[in-house]
Amino acid sequence: MFLNQYCTELEAGHFSFSRQQSSTFAKQIANDFNPIHDVDSKRFCVPGDLLFAKILMSEGLHNDMQVNFSGMVSDGVELEIQAQENGRKVIADGRGKEYLSIDSEGEQNLDPTLIEKLVRSYVAFSGENFPHVLVPLMKDKNAMINPARPLVIYESMSVHLDTVDLTDPVLEATEAELAVDGKRGNVTLSFIFKDNGKVVGKGKKTVVLSSLREYQQDSIDTMVAEYNQRKAQFAA
Repeated sequence: MFLNQYCTELEAGHFSFSRQQSSTFAKQIANDFNPIHDVDSKRFCVPGDLLFAKILMSEGLHNDMQVNFSGMVSDGVELEIQAQENGRKVIADGRGKEYLSIDSEGEQNLDPTLIEKLVRSYVAFSGENFPHVLVPLMKDKNAMINPARPLVIYESMSVHLDTVDLTDPVLEATEAELAVDGKRGNVTLSFIFKDNGKVVGKGKKTVVLSSLREYQQDSIDTMVAEYNQRKAQFAA
């Protein structure tokens, strides 16, 4: 399983993520160079995409899936996937604190090869949100995140698949919207899934932007340049 190198399996179905595992997944798989996923970050958290990949590998694909993110996971936290009412599954720690929940309906496919393809396609799309998607949205709304502490938080994600009998799913972005309410921004990113050229599903992801302030092109240019520099350094 491709997640083995990014997750530490413990006893009794428990697991955890180290800083190195999380940072490597963010950069190598999700193309995500947010500083909060750096090994030495004081505000470190495990990528939401890694939590999503973990629960999808465990629970499989379904026709309809609703994922909600409710907390940021630090390194070394012992976690487990718990079953709740109405088929809901959650990732929670030993104190019962929940970090992610998924409600699933319809047929199930547990093929790890297929799930890996879908996960890789999804997280690659997710990693492109900054700067390619978010910067034009912020400019259009004359609002921007704090360049000193850029905080972009996953809120939810929903997927509908016409069938889970897929062979080579590929995700394509369709629409992106930003709604600003004071210092908070809600981003909705819509996408479709194609399999062998045929549209087989759709979905949307919502992201929260906090501490918004008036858009300043110079600050954005600096932030994008630093982000691209981080990518170049990692590639080198």
